[in-house]
Amino acid sequence: MFIGEYQHSIDEKGRLAVPSKFRDELASGAVVTRGLDQCLFVYTLTEWEKLATKLANLPISKANTRAFARLMLSGAMDVKLDKQGRIVLPDYLKSYAGMSKKVVVTGLYNRLEIWDEATWKKYKDGTEKTSGDIAEQLGELDV
Repeated sequence: MFIGEYQHSIDEKGRLAVPSKFRDELASGAVVTRGLDQCLFVYTLTEWEKLATKLANLPISKANTRAFARLMLSGAMDVKLDKQGRIVLPDYLKSYAGMSKKVVVTGLYNRLEIWDEATWKKYKDGTEKTSGDIAEQLGELDV
């Protein structure tokens, strides 16, 4: 299970050190892809397989499902941890997420998200201001 928020930096070679508490789960490999809200998603191979199967089974006759599948699948890249626990983030994904040197890695149960630090701060500040409304809406869903 991935949880928590961690400050990290991308080095000059595009490498990101994965928080040490997540390295064992990602040791056999991972998939990084475009996420939502201008971040990147990182999945274990098992979780990626579940998601990719669901996406592959969406009806291709619907424009929104095609668009979402394209966003997630065409942007995906297999990554391996090096001996220092780092992954290389492809330039096209860093560009998509507007990443500079400083990033935030967040754990969201079955995936990690990687955010540009400034984008994360803006997103988090906005969400915290509306957390009461969000909680009320989730209450209607029995969450």
